[in-house]
Amino acid sequence: MNRKFSEIYSSSINNPEEFWKKISDDMFWFKKPTKILNQSNPPFYKWYEDGVTNTCYNALDIHIDQGRSNRIALIYDSPVTGNKNIFTYKELRDKVSKFAGALQNQGISKGDRVAIYMPMIPEAVIAMLACGRIGAVHSVVFGGFASNELASRIDDSKAKVLITASCGFEPGRTVEYKPLVDEALKLASHKIDKLILFQRQGHEAVLKAPKEISWEESLSNAKNVDCV
Repeated sequence: MNRKFSEIYSSSINNPEEFWKKISDDMFWFKKPTKILNQSNPPFYKWYEDGVTNTCYNALDIHIDQGRSNRIALIYDSPVTGNKNIFTYKELRDKVSKFAGALQNQGISKGDRVAIYMPMIPEAVIAMLACGRIGAVHSVVFGGFASNELASRIDDSKAKVLITASCGFEPGRTVEYKPLVDEALKLASHKIDKLILFQRQGHEAVLKAPKEISWEESLSNAKNVDCV
């Protein structure tokens, strides 16, 4: 094992509060935390509880503000489909900002939960960062999981919106997501307000308006929004 990594790992285990204090010094904060770790109610530990930040700003906007707009932020390279794409920080920020506006149009605000049931495509990253941008909590469910597993996570999170795709591609087969989603929504005791579905070319799913809309439709009247 690399000695430097070994030392870093050891520090994180033996002195976690000091370790994460140093990490916090490299982050952007609207309000820098004075409390690093609250261990008063184990196992429910609280980190940075009096600090205020935005994870999307730390992932994207800070790089743009520091002059790295045209540096590469995300590389998409699918070994299954052969599709490739590259996003700069500015390109990714613009897509995230627009989709964050789309979520706001569906009534999502700070503290609301959003379930994400997607294949590993750029839109999954965009959805996660968009939630962080407006202070929503995202619950990622592995795309293709059985309907009962998705239903249990919808019930646990009390998600207001479910973001999904029409299908996922695996070696040798295509997994149609919409039938799995439909069954999960029947099984779940908690009922979502809206379904947003990314249509994959050649495998489009039938949507039931007005509760179900496509990704593109959600963006049609969305405005770019800043980090909260």
